[in-house]
Amino acid sequence: MYAIALYQTYRPYIASSTNFCYSLPIALDTTRINHQIRAKEVRVIGAEGENFGVLPLSEALGKAEEAGLDLIEISANAIPPVAKIMEYGKFQYEQQKKRREIKAKSHVTETKSVQVKIGTGEHDLNLKAKKAAEWLSEGHRVKVDLFLWGRYKYMEFGFLKERLQLFLKMIPVEYKIAEPIGKSLKGLSTTLERLARKTGTAEGAKK
Repeated sequence: MYAIALYQTYRPYIASSTNFCYSLPIALDTTRINHQIRAKEVRVIGAEGENFGVLPLSEALGKAEEAGLDLIEISANAIPPVAKIMEYGKFQYEQQKKRREIKAKSHVTETKSVQVKIGTGEHDLNLKAKKAAEWLSEGHRVKVDLFLWGRYKYMEFGFLKERLQLFLKMIPVEYKIAEPIGKSLKGLSTTLERLARKTGTAEGAKK
């Protein structure tokens, strides 16, 4: 009944065939398994990596059935297609793991911005520091601006630099200074990056 319900659900996506097989499991992605494989013969890899060579599909299915496993088409474009004998659930897990690894490697690094002002309350500064820490932990660069307006624009650089450094010391993760504190259009700014490895406290903020 379960197989029939699946067939009715995915019927629009399954080519009509008088030889359609209801046997489980049914692959709902683009990977063909068991009787979904269309090739007349396949190159078979065993569950332990054995090379069984090119076999008729019926014989390959028989080997998978004997092992209590599935026959999974892992390279459909090869001639003949390559199929592996293994548990379909394990195959899905391995594919998902590979996709997660690829996604992690393709992570896009952005430059996030945090703006603070002279006179900003400690509570707000802590919230901004935690947000900066979150971005750094995700691998992003963080640009910190000390926004200056009015008379603050003409205050001594050393005093303003100290104010910005006080905020940097509030950031609760390790980081390094990618761009040192300097004057900018908004006032003073610096750019931080996550440390590649632990080296103690936030050493860049001490400078």
